Amino acid sequence: MAEKLTDAARAAALTELGGWCLDGDRDAISRQFVFKDFIQAFGFMSQSALIAEKLNHHPEWSNVYKTVNVTLTTHDCSGLSELDIKLAKAMDKIADA
Repeated sequence: MAEKLTDAARAAALTELGGWCLDGDRDAISRQFVFKDFIQAFGFMSQSALIAEKLNHHPEWSNVYKTVNVTLTTHDCSGLSELDIKLAKAMDKIADA
């Protein structure tokens, strides 16, 4: 089972993640990705889904045309865990490719 990040670990992780912010309502991080068009947005989601499945850690997300909104939290520990940070970094890498 994943362990919830400490306050210090959470703060350190956020300094490494560009564009991600803490969700004000719960222990989660969120980011909006905007792509050139729907095809790029859908491709991002498809590639991210493969990584999420490997990690057995799935995002909360929505897609409208070229915009993908993502929220990451670990339900097993009721907050942020290292799984969220790994998935966020992977999503950033996919979006930058």
